[in-house]
Amino acid sequence: MSLPSDLPSRAASRGESSPEPILQPGEHLPEGARYLPASAENIFWGRLPCATDAPVLHIRPGEQVVVDTLSHEGILEDQGRDPARYFAGHGVPAEQVLTDAIELAASDHARDPSVDGPHVNTGPIHVEGAMPGDLLKVTIEALQRRVPYGIISNRHGKGALNGEYPRGEANVSIFAAVEPDSEGVPRGWMAPKAGAPRQLSFDLAPFFGTIGVAVAGEVRPHSVPPGAHGGNIDIKVLTEGTSLYLPVQVPGALAFVGDPHFAQGDGEVALTAMEASLRGQLRFDVVPRDQALKDFGAQIGPIAETRDHLIPTGMDEDLDIAVRHCVRNAIVLLQARWGLDAEHAYAYLSAATDFNISQVVDIVKGVHAKVSIKDFAGL
Repeated sequence: MSLPSDLPSRAASRGESSPEPILQPGEHLPEGARYLPASAENIFWGRLPCATDAPVLHIRPGEQVVVDTLSHEGILEDQGRDPARYFAGHGVPAEQVLTDAIELAASDHARDPSVDGPHVNTGPIHVEGAMPGDLLKVTIEALQRRVPYGIISNRHGKGALNGEYPRGEANVSIFAAVEPDSEGVPRGWMAPKAGAPRQLSFDLAPFFGTIGVAVAGEVRPHSVPPGAHGGNIDIKVLTEGTSLYLPVQVPGALAFVGDPHFAQGDGEVALTAMEASLRGQLRFDVVPRDQALKDFGAQIGPIAETRDHLIPTGMDEDLDIAVRHCVRNAIVLLQARWGLDAEHAYAYLSAATDFNISQVVDIVKGVHAKVSIKDFAGL
């Protein structure tokens, strides 16, 4: 299998081929898996689910689901809404373009590009027994790259330096490939300047930028700004083996995932990360309200969990306010989980906890704190 490239690939120059298959819809699935494809009837494009939307899948707590997701890069109007043609322009052979992306781009799926967001999300998934006041725990058990390439964009005058970039009138979308380094480890590769070979590499750490639950009411939220429902939170630590806890807002939760990334820096400053399609194996569990309050306190918004950290979040259009929300949520967490008083929790956070900017480009800015679990082993 040849690797995609608008210039000769590093692997091809060594006579190597990609070890990873292209994960077309329904192909290379684990035996017996419950599977949710990213077909047009199973996705939201530019909007997110609300209480009145019908689920596309019903599951019981603890069930695993294999979910396909699609990147919006290559299917949008300003890229021609023709992914086969768009990626061919970067040297990607036709068999490496996802058929569900081609079908969605060619469909009449309801989306107003002048109003709606760009993101494609798969769902909603009804989780039996989930009720408002509970937390939905979404565990990322495994992630697979569906293709060996992606796009990093700075477009429409957006990004941390809006007004300065992109320079000139043109939007900038930079192609990046997944290729092995000299030790055979897959990395992202991009050119250091226009027309140059891909010589600049970076670590890959796939995750879903969007994980969420439906909002109450009859209005579908925009896909760009995150909120208490989760959505486009873009927290890069949500890789394999991590979990995200979301405050349930409607019966059944109506969960969704999307906006897949292969890599992202905290901040996502240019507008996008390395955007590319992923397949995820996910598990959905329900944490009842009483247990949720005991474990996390009254959190305003999502909270993540890795092997080493608990990660409260804070969000607001004003980054300073987002930081304050995150600090308050972290204090509440320390009080509920380990019994600290507020003053000692505040002092501990100042001495030992990193507060990272998740992203600054999604209207509502995000901050997350990394509370080290091992620090509390003596309590």
